[in-house]
Formats: sequence, C-alpha cells, structure tokens
Amino acid sequence: MVNCFYDLHIHTALSPCSSDDMTPNNIVNMSLLKGLDIIGITDHNSAKNVASVMKCAEKTTLIVIPGIEVETFEGIHLLCYFKTIKNVYAFDKIIYDNLPEINNNEDFYGRQLIIAEDDRIIAKEKKALLNSTSLKIDKVIQLAHKYQGIVIPAHIDRRANGIISILGFIPPNLAIEGIEIQATNSQNNYRQYRVFQNSDAHYLGDICEKVNKICLSAKNCTAFFKYFGGEI
Repeated sequence: MVNCFYDLHIHTALSPCSSDDMTPNNIVNMSLLKGLDIIGITDHNSAKNVASVMKCAEKTTLIVIPGIEVETFEGIHLLCYFKTIKNVYAFDKIIYDNLPEINNNEDFYGRQLIIAEDDRIIAKEKKALLNSTSLKIDKVIQLAHKYQGIVIPAHIDRRANGIISILGFIPPNLAIEGIEIQATNSQNNYRQYRVFQNSDAHYLGDICEKVNKICLSAKNCTAFFKYFGGEI
C-alpha cells in the first residue's frame, strides 16, 4: 500500500474564471514542486485540456485523472472522473451538447483557452462554460457511471453551487462515490462517505500542498479507481 498525496480539483485556463497561467506545464510542474502524487483536471463543463495535461505529465511521476466539473440543471457542481481519455471525451460531448447556446463574454468572464501540451494556445472555446447544463443531477450521475466514471459532489459546505445549500441535504439514495468539503472541521459530519479536500485551484499558487492523502494499492490510475470499490 502507498500513501498518495492528491489535489483532485484543478482548473486549467479553459475555465474562464481561471488564470491564463493555468497551462499544462505550469500545472504539472507546480504539482510536482508541491509534492503531489495525483491530480484531477476538472474544468467547468469541459474536458478539452485534459489530454494536454496528461501528455505533459507522461514522463513525470505525477498521475493525472481525467475529469470534468459539471454544473447540473439545479446548479449543483459535480466532480466527475474517468479511467480513460476516450470515456471522458464521450461524456464531455454529452455535457457540451446540453449547455445553452450562449457565447462566452470573455471581457466579463475571462478567456476560455484550449492549450497544447507545450503550452501553445491552439483555440478558444466560444460557448460559455459557466452555465448550468440541462441535465438534472440524477442524469449526470447516470451518464458518468455509464462511461465507468465516479461522481463526487463538489464543495458541499459552500453556499455557491453546493448540494446542501441547493437541496438542503444529500439524498441518501444518491449514487455518489464520495464528497468534497472545504472546511476540515466538518469532516466528522460525513463519516459515511469518502471525504476529499481539494484546492478548487484557479491559480497556480492555490494548488494543494502535500497535505491530503489516500492510501492506494499502487500509485496509478487503476488503483485510484479500485479505491472507490472497497469499504470505507
């Protein structure tokens, strides 16, 4: 067994509310400098920069988990993670198709940059990513599981886009694999779940220090997903 230090909620410059400095090389190098073993790339409603970050990390010790932070119809943020690029892209297409046809106002929200593994800007995403999809929470979870993904409601103890602030509670039959909290002192309230603390980094300096860890059978993507099949 091996302890793996993680930050599973990192945005790239594709998320309009992120710094343009959130490029693949900068994210990978900052994560390594901070001593992390596993990171998750979770841009708002898109996975278009995931492959670039993964390619950038290939020759390093860093494991990159493909992901998306989906905003449901209800306004709830869900962190969705997948075993393969193929699966995250299949999921990404459905999410993208269920976003409203509204163009991004980059002067107000910021640029949505699609970036290559060498940090070149290769395109801008035109559709506004900071919107709710037309998919309700149960449907997003169902779709994620269809593509062998796992789902973790984001920042549940935050007023903005947290499941508790919107629904008032976590439905007991909700098919989720864990939860993300921000405040350490609230962790004991959710012992029935796998609890994660991430940075929700939109700036390089926000990426987590070597603090939060999970114990895996090996330091790889397979062991990461296997972790969610065991007992709490």
